[in-house]
Amino acid sequence: MSGGRTEADRAGAVVLAEHMETGARRPGRVVGFVVAATALAWSLFQLWIVSPVPYSLGFGVIPETQARSIHLAFAVFLAFLLFPARLPSRPGPRITAGFYLLLALGLWLLAWQQHQAEQPWVPVYLLMGGVALALAWPAWRPAPLERIPWVDWLFALAAALTAGYLFLLHQELAQRPGRPILSDMIAAGLGMLLLLEATRRVLGPALMVIAGVFLVYTFAGPWMPDLLAHRGASFGRAMSQQWLSNEGVFGIALGVSTSFVFLFVLFGALLEKAGAGGYFIRVAFALLGHLRGGPAKAAVVASGLTGVVSGSSIANVVTTGTFTVPLMKRTGFPAAKAGAVEVASSVNGQLMPPVMGAAAFLMVEYVGIPYVEVIKHAFLPALIAYLALLYIVHLEACKAGLEGLPRRSNRTVLRTGLVLGLSVSGLLVLAGLVYYGLGWIKTLAGDHSFFVIGGLIGLAYLGLLWLACRVPASHAELDPEIRKLPDPGPTIQGGLHYLLPVIVLIWALVVERLSPGLSAFWAVLFLIGILLTQRPLMLFFRGQRGHVRATVAGILDLGHGLVQGARNMIGIGVATAAAGIIVGTVAMTGIGLVMTDLVEWLSGGHLLLMLLLTAVICLVLGLGLPTTANYIIVATLMAPVIVDLAAQNDLLIPLIAAHLFVFYFGIMADVTPPVGLASFAAAAVARADPIRTGIQAFWYSLRTVTLPFVFVFNTQLLLIGVDSLWQLALTFFGSLTGILVFAAATQHYLLVRNRVWETALLLVVALTLLVPGVWMDRLHTPLTALPAAEVQAAAEAAPAQGHLRLEVSGYDLHGKEVTRRVMLPLGDRGPGQQRLTDAGLGLMVFDEQVNVSFVRFGSPAERLGLESGARITAVFVPADRPAPEWFFLPALFLLAVVTWIQRQRAPASP
Repeated sequence: MSGGRTEADRAGAVVLAEHMETGARRPGRVVGFVVAATALAWSLFQLWIVSPVPYSLGFGVIPETQARSIHLAFAVFLAFLLFPARLPSRPGPRITAGFYLLLALGLWLLAWQQHQAEQPWVPVYLLMGGVALALAWPAWRPAPLERIPWVDWLFALAAALTAGYLFLLHQELAQRPGRPILSDMIAAGLGMLLLLEATRRVLGPALMVIAGVFLVYTFAGPWMPDLLAHRGASFGRAMSQQWLSNEGVFGIALGVSTSFVFLFVLFGALLEKAGAGGYFIRVAFALLGHLRGGPAKAAVVASGLTGVVSGSSIANVVTTGTFTVPLMKRTGFPAAKAGAVEVASSVNGQLMPPVMGAAAFLMVEYVGIPYVEVIKHAFLPALIAYLALLYIVHLEACKAGLEGLPRRSNRTVLRTGLVLGLSVSGLLVLAGLVYYGLGWIKTLAGDHSFFVIGGLIGLAYLGLLWLACRVPASHAELDPEIRKLPDPGPTIQGGLHYLLPVIVLIWALVVERLSPGLSAFWAVLFLIGILLTQRPLMLFFRGQRGHVRATVAGILDLGHGLVQGARNMIGIGVATAAAGIIVGTVAMTGIGLVMTDLVEWLSGGHLLLMLLLTAVICLVLGLGLPTTANYIIVATLMAPVIVDLAAQNDLLIPLIAAHLFVFYFGIMADVTPPVGLASFAAAAVARADPIRTGIQAFWYSLRTVTLPFVFVFNTQLLLIGVDSLWQLALTFFGSLTGILVFAAATQHYLLVRNRVWETALLLVVALTLLVPGVWMDRLHTPLTALPAAEVQAAAEAAPAQGHLRLEVSGYDLHGKEVTRRVMLPLGDRGPGQQRLTDAGLGLMVFDEQVNVSFVRFGSPAERLGLESGARITAVFVPADRPAPEWFFLPALFLLAVVTWIQRQRAPASP
């Protein structure tokens, strides 16, 4: 491949990613400066509200609801400036303009009708109609990309003012809750209309349409069929709920975007600007590039490491794909398969802790567990998903007879493995010394430990940077046209200081148990120090001049990183706000209960069909929605359905498992044809057909599609109920072997191409290893029922961070008695009553009868739908039966038989 073509691929992919995520407009210098200054102000604002500084000074403390208002104001302002109403490259029928013309006409007719009825909100409808008519004009003609039209400036200012209404008038709104005045309704009505337009510009029409349908459903309840009917809502009540409270647009989703997500996205942008993205790619190629199909394996590892930097699959594709895809093609991968490998590995980056996609932070609020618990539950599935993709790449390379890239030096495989083993063991020893050493320092230094630990981290940074300066320049950069790979040792040595911010982040999250926002703040603060000092210190260690120029370059890098982080957040901010409309509608109309009845009717009460139906809904939504919006909608509507219907089938699913289930299928949004955005980005790099690339990527992602079904039926994969190292080892071995066997079955290749009966046997082996209880449950029930009076004893006996399985009886809205089973998450060990209270559940015990006396708001018990007055009818504990893992033995025997048979057919090695 020529260098020009490579550069063209890179440029095309970068432009595509920028159009998708940060806007297609590139205005002139003056306007560009205004946009950059706004983005910079947004980043600085987010750092301020999360930092401990305003609380220490007693100045500038912004309440959460007002912070959400400012957050959305920045997002919609930048959305209208950077995303044109219609790109010149999108010709066709001007449906959007026609829609706004019809909407304007409908609003004016409604205003006339309301005027006849002497209703108070006539001016609101007139203004909304005028804005709708104005929105039709820019949607009618392709917008210029080199300048921002004046009408978009007006929309941006109006959207920012309406979004900031809760901040500007928060005291007045607090004095008249539920009693809006005309100005409130004008701000709410115009704000809702402009938010939907911003959503269409940034994310496409799908989320706008879905949110609009839910808004219409809010008002049209009385005219709906019986199954969907509700009493409806007036315009004033709906806008008060959706815009003037924290139950709709400014609800939990936007709150998480404000408090958590922005800082993690900014962390990724700054880490990338510091050079960590390129370092991770170089390390992956140095370690794996020489293996069979090495560039593809390096792409998988590089994307997994880049997932630490960015939770965006499209950014991941562009960052790693412009290096990996041309190299994969050069070693023999077809274009579509090279792009598909990059898509499959990049999309899985959203699964990789500690920096997962924005949906993972929403999970913290929806499930009611700390973020560190989300990381713990998500780690093992993400790890085995990546290992399985590495194996799939290996199988593809074996089928095609591909080879890796040569090394610069003639190191033997044994020596390379020895270096890698010593590096890994050294890192483990270093991690142990850091963990216990810092613990000792905290005990010894007391209140001064923060400064002592900070000084030690600074010394470690200086030492690692000095080591990086000893590395030859040939190991510090990776050229897409490389013919020989660099050595692993110097390559790893050249960027170890990039790991320090990640270590700070993990330490703050896992050990110090700080909030995700504050943990990201300290990691970002450390990264700012790296960006400002990295260049001049490297010149100092190398004995070179130019420190002033290097310092200025570091300041510019910091500014660009802050601006890029804000631009990367536009889509997430708008998506979480628009998805809040769906959440608010669910709260107003009770459609969540309707979804339970509908899914139960469609699935006939069969659990597996219900899970398949939920998966299909996620995939269909994924055709047009980004992962974050997809997760919010499906988690709001479907996650409770999974838990309730599973309990009716005597399967108790933890709430985190249900949310991870919809999260996994939500990430397929960027893969699934015909509009998988990551597939389009990878196809642009690979010069392949996007649909073929997407279909191939989805085929490679079958292991990701399978894992949610696995951990629903085998929650040990989420490390739930795993309370010993032996059990952890068995869970990891069974899950990893099972997913590798599943990959061999779906790729129709183990040692040679599979026969049909061999594929069938491999699928049986995979099922047994992944879900060993599928056979044991048919021989012996997994749970034993205890009387309700033993609930406190059972809670005390449950393991730390375990679950208590309860059968609860109560009454629904129609007065019908309903009995269901729930899994109540418990915290650390302690007295049973205290553990139940910590979980938000208060009980009153009268002889054999146990009633719920209270349920604390926002607690795990409240999220499970438990209510005061309900009755505990039974407690379930694990039954005393043989371990399901005994079925590993016959499964491994079958695997050995298939392997032996295929070995007989394999061609002899030369």
